[in-house]
Amino acid sequence: MINDKVLSIILGGGQGSRLYPLTANRSKPAVPIAGKYRLVDIPISNCINSNIKRIYVLTQFNSASLNQHIKNTYHFSFFSSAFVDVLAAEQTMQSDKWFQGTADAVRQSMHHFLAHDFDYALILSGDQLYNMDLEDMIAKHRESNAEITIATYPVNAKDATGFGLLKTNDENVVTSFIEKPASELLPDWTSEVSDEMNKEGRNYLASMGIYIFNRDLLIDLMKNPDTNDFGKEIIPQSIHNHKTLSYQYEGYWTDIGTIESFFEANLGLTDDIPKFNLYDENRVYTRARILPTSKISGTTINNSVISDGCIIHAEKIERCVIGIRSRIGKNSLVQNTYMMGNDTYESLADMEANHIENLLGIGNNCFINYCIVDKNCRIGDNVRIEGGKHLEDKETDSYLIKDGIVVIKKGATIPKGTIIK
Repeated sequence: MINDKVLSIILGGGQGSRLYPLTANRSKPAVPIAGKYRLVDIPISNCINSNIKRIYVLTQFNSASLNQHIKNTYHFSFFSSAFVDVLAAEQTMQSDKWFQGTADAVRQSMHHFLAHDFDYALILSGDQLYNMDLEDMIAKHRESNAEITIATYPVNAKDATGFGLLKTNDENVVTSFIEKPASELLPDWTSEVSDEMNKEGRNYLASMGIYIFNRDLLIDLMKNPDTNDFGKEIIPQSIHNHKTLSYQYEGYWTDIGTIESFFEANLGLTDDIPKFNLYDENRVYTRARILPTSKISGTTINNSVISDGCIIHAEKIERCVIGIRSRIGKNSLVQNTYMMGNDTYESLADMEANHIENLLGIGNNCFINYCIVDKNCRIGDNVRIEGGKHLEDKETDSYLIKDGIVVIKKGATIPKGTIIK
């Protein structure tokens, strides 16, 4: 059984400053995606679909909502060894510091990992969107008698300078590694890839930040307190002393590192044939909510994803992801927008009793374009938000503009008649 041999460690990432303000009150793995999921559901689902069900998630920033999500979502049989646990940075007799990097996070948590029997440690990132057969990756690792395996992704020259690049021999064994090379060095770093990847000009092998380590080797490597990061230190220092395999992955994969990449990854789900497919046998698991079906009245909907429990009276919704319990008022036009939805419903009686002028959601007669609406926002009637590259970066108490995308902050109120353009 693969579950008896593999322990999965999901790295929750740092402060997530490039995803601010989505990470102002939550850790990066807890950021809502695709209307009903959280980012952490992706690597956890990849593990469960690959029969790996002993999973730790390491985090240190704003971990309360992540803890709550995992506690409410991942329940296994009492008679099973399966678990998903969050490990936040903690002070111990051995260390009183925050995690200093990916490797240091694993080092500081080793005493938890070593309480389990396992042959292989599978280390994953908590902020990537992909669907991978991790069981096959582990099988290739075992068959080749590798000590380390790195998942690699073919990229083009334009993207290559933003990644750690690998070179391999005929047996897919890594022979050299360079972190984010300058463009003039790229001609020396092309690798053997499939014919399809060659046609697309994707002949550089980028590290995906997904690793397999043999247990004994990981224990050994973690003894050096001067190595804080896998990509910058552990991997470059290990490839010449320990057999390191490249596992090439050619499916859809994106690193959700910035507001722009987050926005595009979500709106990509509205394509006729989305690159990240939520509609096949490899399920993405999340919290099972008992929500009613969505109710839509008089609305034209094009290329959009509508989650459960929504009440929509909009005139038109086009290329949007609409999250759970969303409300959109009459005659409103919403385009190119990710609306995360709400944590609760708000009744008309509550609104009257509390003298609430703007309901949770988008009001009547609004125009919303190129926008991310975080959870529990109130956008009043007659609001006009025209995002796009013409807008300069800006931040106010209630919204932020980054790369032309208007991000309405969690719980913010945009008063009636506001214009952002």
